[in-house]
Amino acid sequence: MDLMKIAEEAFATKKEFPPFRSGDTITVAYRIKEGNKERIQQYRGVVIRICGEGDKKRFTVRKMSENVGVERIFPIESPFIESIAINKYGKVRRAKLYYLRMLTGKKARIKERRV
Repeated sequence: MDLMKIAEEAFATKKEFPPFRSGDTITVAYRIKEGNKERIQQYRGVVIRICGEGDKKRFTVRKMSENVGVERIFPIESPFIESIAINKYGKVRRAKLYYLRMLTGKKARIKERRV
């Protein structure tokens, strides 16, 4: 069991990201490898859930691309995440926003929280 912890600590990135919650609109700068080239892709969307604990924490970001909903799960300790920027703070009353999957257009808007 100690070998597992040693391996996890060796691969931990120890990056600091701003605290965000469900309903916030964030931009994730994610490194992508294509062959031998590497580039950074900006993925902007609404956080619909945060699950896990500690270094196993994951968050799901949902964005609309050409009227099609696209969701992506990011591990918080991924070495491919360059940065996370918060664009808007959302005012929601739930931790998991799965109901956004059935909504489109103006109905899918989230009110903004004052910070």
